[in-house]
This record gives sequence, structure tokens and C-alpha cells, in this order.
Amino acid sequence: MKKQFSRTDRFSQQMQREIAMILQREIKDPRVLMPTVNDVEVSKDLGYAKVFVTFLQDDPEQVKTALGVLNEAAGYIRSLLGKRIKSRVTPELRFVHDVSLLEGIRMASLVREARERDEERAKNNPDDEQE
Repeated sequence: MKKQFSRTDRFSQQMQREIAMILQREIKDPRVLMPTVNDVEVSKDLGYAKVFVTFLQDDPEQVKTALGVLNEAAGYIRSLLGKRIKSRVTPELRFVHDVSLLEGIRMASLVREARERDEERAKNNPDDEQE
């Protein structure tokens, strides 16, 4: 059975693609270093959109600065988006740093460390494996 996607899901996917292209081609500010649009959450009435982005830099100050630049340029980005998307309403944009990627890396690191400790324990106590 095919999964049905709501209008807001389709709209947010289209917005994600278009915003990524706009950031790549139109925003030339050196403080915004290689932004990646990970997700877009659109409100039910399509009036507001939360754009989750990550940047090449990991420094919290640089991320804060880049988010400030993007949020200041949100009106310009919205106007470009309105020309590209065939919709009556263009949502108001708010850019947010997406920490899920960093959290995923942290979790993978914790799992790797736990496995390494288990393997080390198994090498030091071969009797435990037989039980």
C-alpha cells in the first residue's frame, strides 16, 4: 500500500529543494560557509516555515553568525522562493541550526566506544564468552 503524503509534506520537500538552490547560487556572503538544508517544517496554513540548516563550520560563534545572516536575508530568500514556487502563499522563513547531524555523530561515537570496550573485555576474559 502506498503511503499518502499530505500537501504540507510535498510543499516542504519542494521548498527544501528550492531553498537549497537559492542558498547555493544567490547567497554570496562569506560568513555563510556552505549551508546545507536538511529539512523544512511548514505550518498547516503554509504561513510559516522553519528551515533546518547545517554549515561546514562547527564553531558555535560562526554558526550563530551564519544563522543571523540567513535570518536577516529571509525576506530576500522568501521573495526569490515566491518566484520559483507556484503557490498563492509563500511562507515566512525562519532558519534554525540542525543539531541532529552532530547528535548522530556523537551517538555513533558512543556506540563505537562501547563496542571497543566490549571487545577489549572479551579479549581479557575469554571465559565470559563461553557462558
